[in-house]
Amino acid sequence: MDWLKSKNIRLSTISGEERHGIVHRIDKETSGALVIAKTNEAHQFLSEQLSDKSMGRYYLAIIDLPLKEDTEIDKPIGRNPKNRLKNCVINNGKTAKTRFIKLCKEKEELIACKLFTGRTHQIRVHLNSINRHIIGDELYGAKESSDRILLHAYILYLIHPKTKKLMQFKAPLFDDMKEKINQICKEETDEKLNENYIIDRFTNFTNYRLYS
Repeated sequence: MDWLKSKNIRLSTISGEERHGIVHRIDKETSGALVIAKTNEAHQFLSEQLSDKSMGRYYLAIIDLPLKEDTEIDKPIGRNPKNRLKNCVINNGKTAKTRFIKLCKEKEELIACKLFTGRTHQIRVHLNSINRHIIGDELYGAKESSDRILLHAYILYLIHPKTKKLMQFKAPLFDDMKEKINQICKEETDEKLNENYIIDRFTNFTNYRLYS
């Protein structure tokens, strides 16, 4: 936001002085696509899309232990009563659902993730609930360290506020995550990172393990 303002780019004011233009966020120490509104009208329209799920993202993550199969987790999330910095699966929490697909694995595994709700740390909390952790995510129990959390908001889709056309964007990977993925996927890297391949896997999401 500060960088955009320094370039004299107009931002919406609907979210207040401290968050000009910010429609949604990504977790600290992660990376990926964000949408930022330039006008209040656009901001309102995009916020409505967040609510009705016509805007969303597909994430990539590298986890410490492979999933046994494609997985859906439908478990409520709330503040961790023992650590206010964390969230956890808790009976009186808010509804939360995430889907995970397996992409390629060695000792570690590259997965793609799709949110159906927008709870804080949702991907990280749901993985932790089945004893899986994103590399570098020490807050939620990862044993393997990294300079940051290897979670990336890879594909962003939304309906344009003016044209009303569906648009899709892909956020390039940073070198640290790209290098790790190349080690895991090897010659399959290009295929597994193809956005159409990932979206099709979620569209045809059938044989999977359900945790609820």
